[in-house]
Order: sequence, then C-alpha cells, then structure tokens
Amino acid sequence: MAAEEEPPPAAAAPAPPGRCRPPLPAAEPLLFLATVCVGLQGPLATQYLWDRLGADLGYHGHNSTGSAGCGNSSAAADPLRQEVEALVSHWNLYINLGGFFVCLFSVTLLGPWSDSVGRRPALILPTVGLALQTAMYLLVMYLKLHVAFFLLGRLLSGLTGDYNLILASCFAYTADTSDKRTRTFRVAILEACLGTAGMLASIGGGQWRKAQGDINPFWLAFAASLAAALYAAFCLRESVKQRKRAKLFTLSHYKAVYKLYMAPEHPSSRWKLVLYSLAFFLLVTVHFGSKDLYVLYELGFPLCWTSDLIGYGSAASYLAYLSSLGGLRLLQLCLEDTWVAEIGLVSNIAGLVVISLATTTPLMFTGYGILFLSMATTPVIRSKLSKLVSETEQGVLFASTACVQGLCSLVATGVFNSLYPATLHFMRGFPFLFGAIILLIPAAIIGWIQIWDSKHDYNHFQDAPLSPAKD
Repeated sequence: MAAEEEPPPAAAAPAPPGRCRPPLPAAEPLLFLATVCVGLQGPLATQYLWDRLGADLGYHGHNSTGSAGCGNSSAAADPLRQEVEALVSHWNLYINLGGFFVCLFSVTLLGPWSDSVGRRPALILPTVGLALQTAMYLLVMYLKLHVAFFLLGRLLSGLTGDYNLILASCFAYTADTSDKRTRTFRVAILEACLGTAGMLASIGGGQWRKAQGDINPFWLAFAASLAAALYAAFCLRESVKQRKRAKLFTLSHYKAVYKLYMAPEHPSSRWKLVLYSLAFFLLVTVHFGSKDLYVLYELGFPLCWTSDLIGYGSAASYLAYLSSLGGLRLLQLCLEDTWVAEIGLVSNIAGLVVISLATTTPLMFTGYGILFLSMATTPVIRSKLSKLVSETEQGVLFASTACVQGLCSLVATGVFNSLYPATLHFMRGFPFLFGAIILLIPAAIIGWIQIWDSKHDYNHFQDAPLSPAKD
C-alpha cells in the first residue's frame, strides 16, 4: 500500500530552483524554433547544392545574385543546365532518403518509449540531432568538404528522431493537455506555428543569403536548434503524469504500434483508423514531395527565380498554415470537420494544378494563393485519429502517425525526386499534376467515411424508437 501512495507526492513536488516553469504547458515555442531551423536549412541547402555542383561542372548560369543565361529560350534545352538540375535532384534524393530511412525506425522506437519515460526526452534528443546536422552543414561550407557529408549530417539527425519525432512528440503533448472538444483547433494552432516559423525563416533566409551568401543564415539555424533543445530540457513541463522506467531498445515499442491497428476490441474504430492513416499518408506524401521540388522548379527555366524570390515563394507556401487556421475556425462555425477537410483538399488540388502549369512569376504566386486552405485537412485527420483511440493510447497513436509521416518522407523523396528529372523533357511541372491526382484518393476516403457514419447514425436513430414499442 505504501508503494501505491508514492506517485501523488512525487507529482506534486515543487520544481527545482533555477528551472523556469511556464504557467501552462506549451509545446508551441519549441515547435516554432525547430521549424525555423528546418525552414532555413531546406531551401538554402538546395541552393548551395545548385551553386556547388554547378561550379564543379563548369556551369555558372545561376548564382546568388542573378540568373544570367536562364532567361533566354535556349536555356530550357541547355544540356549542362539539365545535368545540374538532375544532379541536385538526385543528391536531394540521397540525402533525404538516407535520413528518413533511419528516422522511420528511430521514431517508432522513441515515440512509444515516451509514453513511459515522458515527452521531454523525446523532444530533447531530436533537437540536439538537428543541431548536429546543422553543424555538419556548416563544416561542409567552411571546409569545402564533399557534399556527401550532407548525408552524414542527415543520418545523425535521423538517428535521434529528426524533425518527425519533434512533430510527433509535440502533437502527443497537445493530446495530453487538451480535451476532445478543443483538440482539432489546438492541433491547428500547432500547425499554424509551423507556418509562421517557416514563413519567417523563408523570407529571412532568402534575403540574408542574397546579401551575405550561404554560411551566415545557417548560423541562425544552428542557434534555433540549440534554443529548442534548451527549451525542452529546462523550460518545458512534463505532460505524462505517471512516468516509469522503461527499456529503450526493445521490440515491445514496435509491438505497441502494431497492436494499435490490429487489436480486435473496436473493429469499426480500427478500420477507420487504417483508412484515415491511408488518407494522411497520401496527403502528407504529396505535401512533402511537392515541397521538396518547389525550389528546384523555381530555379529552372522559365521562372529563373533568384534567392529573394525563392524566399518569398517559400513564405507564400508556409502562409497556407496561417490562412488554413483562420479558415478552419470560420468553417467550423457552419460545417462539420469532415467537410472542412474536403474543402482543404479542393484548395490543395487546384493549387497544385496551377503550379504545374506556371510559366511566369505571377502564375506561380497565383498557385500559392489558391493553396490558402490546403493545410486545413491535416489537423482534422490528426484530431479524428486521436478521438478513435482511448486516452491511454495517445502516445502510441502519435508514434504510429510519426511512423507514417516518416514513411511519407521516404516515399515522397523517392517518387518525386525521381519523377522530376525523368519528366523534365516533356513537362517540368508534371510531379505537381501527379500529386493533384493522388489527392483525389484521400478526398474519396474522407467523404466515404463521413457518408457511412451519417447513414449509420440515421439507421440507429430510426431503429431506436422501435424498441419501446415492442415492449
């Protein structure tokens, strides 16, 4: 009996002196800082690869200050330019493929582990990994090392869970500290943090690179990753109430993810869980795949954007997170979450179609504008997944969605970065059109589940009055 009475005093113990404790648990600042780091790294690393590999091949048609040789019609058929474009795409493929393949297994190990030991360790590890990755990128730039060392930095980050584990742990943290009624909007706020941080990083990174080159903006990314790690270690309150010791390297963590989908207690919830996960997988795969190609697409003919325009373009793509948050809140006043998700998918599909056909800067920004509700779908799906499982399964659920998200990155990088160089000769924007077609599948899945639920509820409502009559 004495052993059972020990946890409450431990939970009520005062915080040790010197450690800051916010009045309410907040994962948003950490996610903001981590997204600033990732938002700076992505476009800047692609542009560095373009300049570095182009210089190695003797191609100087595009640099940080202009795009000489890109604006004429013969540039579209320039074999050297196409070789540089294909080489950058392939190196992006190798770097992302290696990192996300490692991340796929580390996230499914560390995510369920956090159910026992708490969320903070699962947030400290990946932020430290991001700092190591950024440090490796800086070494490559300072010492002019081979670009293959970018892959080493990516693997270091992947071993500690990478950005996917940060996302998963932050969403699990939010599920721990919210109720079902407010969960969809709380998740949308987290995703709006992604947009705000990404937008600031994109604009700042593009302008900063244009003024001072590649290296200085990466120092800000390094500082942001360190600040995120320090916040997780010293300022974030633990959201798991009953923590216990647990082995890290054990198959039980993987079995917990397997049991989540295969447990027979609630068959209807389980098939919905599978279908929503499939819709989430397809949606995030298209999102990751198209995002990987935006910078490369904008660098090439006929857009030929410079680094400042690339920064504005990345900011416009991140702005969809904020506009989707406002749209979600407004649409929830008159529509169910499912139909808000469908409207978000329509926005996503239409925007990708316009981008696939963009040959001018105004048309490209028009495509970004049409994507203004494209991020309203993912918080709805995350919330619906969360509501399908019990409160004790929230950590395992978000570990499984992290697994799905890691697989999304793996598949997106492999498919889209391979598809882009293969279709350059007949349609540069084909991967975006391909993504728009794929999004028809999650639209059908979400709509079908809603129709099935409505029909099931209607039949249950009609059958209910018959029972008293029989008595």
